[in-house]
Amino acid sequence: MIQLYGHRFAAFVWKPLIALYERSVPFDFRMVDAGHPDNSAAVMDMAPAGQFPILVDGDRTVLESSSIVEYLDAAQGSAGPMIPADALKAVEARQMDGLFDDYIAAPMQIITGDAARDAAQRDAHGVAQARAKLDKAYRWFDQWMAERDWAAAGRFTLADCAAAPALFYADWAHPIADDCTALRDYRARLLARPSVARVVDEARPFRHLFPLGAPDRD
Repeated sequence: MIQLYGHRFAAFVWKPLIALYERSVPFDFRMVDAGHPDNSAAVMDMAPAGQFPILVDGDRTVLESSSIVEYLDAAQGSAGPMIPADALKAVEARQMDGLFDDYIAAPMQIITGDAARDAAQRDAHGVAQARAKLDKAYRWFDQWMAERDWAAAGRFTLADCAAAPALFYADWAHPIADDCTALRDYRARLLARPSVARVVDEARPFRHLFPLGAPDRD
């Protein structure tokens, strides 16, 4: 059986988890934390810097969340591909996957990472830059989603697998402006998707780990 190494609360682990649930692929989740030292040691051996998620399928090991989703398209499950077969639509899906990672997830992680540091090590300037970057990105994505239900190719794809965790946590770290209605509506659609809702529910026991204090909402 496929094994996925990661943590239920980790944003980049959500991306392959959503794809696994979309494709109804059986798998064994290998939790990586202090309570599972064998899994943590395995990840340190398999990845250049001990990063996760990591998917193991027999003698094949796949690193990085987007690559795992693409591997699942090629090797596992009978659902429609998360990366469209049409080459131009595939470009759009990969483009939006990268944009959500770079312009939503990355600044969100700067904000949350800073909050997890000791007060003496915090970077107020870097956090202010990350918040400004998110504000600008929210406006761009709001325009992109104005006439779309899903982020790329007219259906649920890799791009939405990336958007779900990015927007979920970013709105906690730096709330999406009320007037970005298309983006807020898109976030709500993502959270209503069964595969995404399942991932959110599985992560609930770990909300105390959110360094800014998890809000009383999804």
